[in-house]
Amino acid sequence: MLSNSSILITGGTGSFGQSFVPLTLKKYNPRRLIIFSRDEMKQWEMGKKFAEDPRVRFFIGDVRDKDRLHRALQTVDFVVHAAATKIVPTAEYNPFECVKTNITGAMNLIDACIDQKVKRVVTLSTDKASSPINLYGATKLAADKLFTASNSSYASGHETKFSVVRYGNVMGSRGSVIPFFISLKNQGVLPITDDRMTRFMISLEQGVDLVWHAFKDMLGGEIYVKKIPSMKVTEIAKVIAPKAKHKIIGIRPGEKLHEQMISTEDSYSTYEYSNYYKILPQINDWGKDKLRIKNGKKVPKGFVYSSENNSEWLTKDELKNWLSSNKNFIGKL
Repeated sequence: MLSNSSILITGGTGSFGQSFVPLTLKKYNPRRLIIFSRDEMKQWEMGKKFAEDPRVRFFIGDVRDKDRLHRALQTVDFVVHAAATKIVPTAEYNPFECVKTNITGAMNLIDACIDQKVKRVVTLSTDKASSPINLYGATKLAADKLFTASNSSYASGHETKFSVVRYGNVMGSRGSVIPFFISLKNQGVLPITDDRMTRFMISLEQGVDLVWHAFKDMLGGEIYVKKIPSMKVTEIAKVIAPKAKHKIIGIRPGEKLHEQMISTEDSYSTYEYSNYYKILPQINDWGKDKLRIKNGKKVPKGFVYSSENNSEWLTKDELKNWLSSNKNFIGKL
């Protein structure tokens, strides 16, 4: 589907884009792959990696600017929406800015994609959008609702399909727990917010694969949640710095003890597949649509998918092997 197509990724110089772009170029050989973002320096640095590849284009712009999006999306077939204000404390202290990017930006993109007759759009969501307790999660939940509802939001109808992928902590990405612990491992003490805390563990490659799957499978309105392992934060700390002591510092404002990607309220329209779940919207009876359900199995009522009750756990040895294989990548994307 993506082969010989024109693809645009918003926020394309971020962690996800740094993996999505080379992997997609290699696997699908698109005709054109556009990185749309507002940071010229990040584009300059990323551009060096693809200086000899005529398929890769860079477009300075902000999702808050609808006119710029409209221009950038000309003749584009597929869009990945990765742009967001996503640092929890930043969002808490700059709420208007978070709303402008995560909600108004989503609305701008939806309108521009419909106007330019984009075929399919996949937006990246987060575990924090499930039962949100901070502003970032609340804005991403609102964005999820905007994208799922926009499949039928125009009275005259349109052909653009919108879906969502949701995943948790990306292993080794900037600002995540693994590079944070690595930066402190020689100090002899690692700060732990709570010794009960658990997190989902997903690689960027797995995140990219989920987006590819969504493009193939989607009819519009679906939220895809990949099955991934969990790990206790204390176990992560022990692997990275076996001799370091743990200092319990307490949960920070807006932080959850455990990550959640499917809430009990979502269980009424959630279906299970071999390596992922699919949450279907309850509007328009899409939660009962056989074409969207396909071969899915309905989850039990009250089902919750959280890092605490997960059936799959990452072992210390598996994390050690991952750290060894990805040491040049950790904290750089």
